[in-house]
Amino acid sequence: MFTAAQIAKELDGEVIGDGALELTGFAPATTARAGDLTFAENESFFQKAEQSAAAAILIDGPFTSAHKPLIRVANARIAFARVLPLFFPERTFAPGLHPSVLVDPSAQIDPTAHIGPHCVIGEKVKIGPGVVLQGGNHIGRNSVIGAESRLFPNVVIYDQTQIGQRVRIHAGAVIGADGFGYVPDSGVHRKVPQVGHVILQDDVEIGANVTIDRGALGPTTIGKGTKIDNLVQIGHNVSMGEHCLVVAQVGVAGSTKIGHNTTLAGQVGIAGHLKVGNHVTIAAQSGVMHDVPDGEKWLGAPAQPDRQAKRQMIALQHLPELMRRVGELEKQVGRRPPLSKPGD
Repeated sequence: MFTAAQIAKELDGEVIGDGALELTGFAPATTARAGDLTFAENESFFQKAEQSAAAAILIDGPFTSAHKPLIRVANARIAFARVLPLFFPERTFAPGLHPSVLVDPSAQIDPTAHIGPHCVIGEKVKIGPGVVLQGGNHIGRNSVIGAESRLFPNVVIYDQTQIGQRVRIHAGAVIGADGFGYVPDSGVHRKVPQVGHVILQDDVEIGANVTIDRGALGPTTIGKGTKIDNLVQIGHNVSMGEHCLVVAQVGVAGSTKIGHNTTLAGQVGIAGHLKVGNHVTIAAQSGVMHDVPDGEKWLGAPAQPDRQAKRQMIALQHLPELMRRVGELEKQVGRRPPLSKPGD
């Protein structure tokens, strides 16, 4: 339980109304109950919040209320993200090893780490302070897991993976599997040994069932603060910069270099050995076949700069009418009409 004044102080905001009001939860306006704090980032949301059972409203606009205390902040959505952990703190785990854990004698595990049931810790693994392995995790030899990192159930970490501090890896992810490398040899596909590794820098978050392949030689690298959604495939020797956003079902082929603060929307595919710059946005379902300069937004398949792609999309919408007009002109000059009518 928190007072409105305590919440405002935590969010660097101000209370308009009763600062001593006690708040017991946080909920959207549609389901808020007495004692809950809710939030509103526009006029429509504010009206719903005013009519709800919520005790107070978190806002960032010039709203006023005769019925409820308000907590005004610089940005309601950011404040929303900051306040949720106060009311819904993350589960904590006691330090120690479950009796079912298998640990190689050469591994080093900080005494403050939590190693859950059925984990396997390989040779010369190093696990830092406050690390949580929830259960069923396999950590390959010579891997390092930095302080306060958390692996959810059934995450698999292959040999030599380097994981920074405060990294979160969700269930079913596989980090460091072999890259997809083969060469034709006398009618068969000969495997190219994948002897590199994976580096996940600090504050990276990896979604459920993500696969990040080890490098053929050298590392596959995910930069500091990058967030990767569920069901993403990152190929071998990819280098992804800091603070990128990678949305679900993206596939990045091997040896592609991606800059900082770049966004890959859902189901984007990027061919191998390309360079995608800093502050780039690739729209959903785009297929990138060429290098993308800094600061550009591309879309389409094959992807191209957004203005060019949009002009082509608009032109395609006019194509049936253009075909009809061309057909009429051909009739007027005595030429054979088109084989099919527009719209057939």
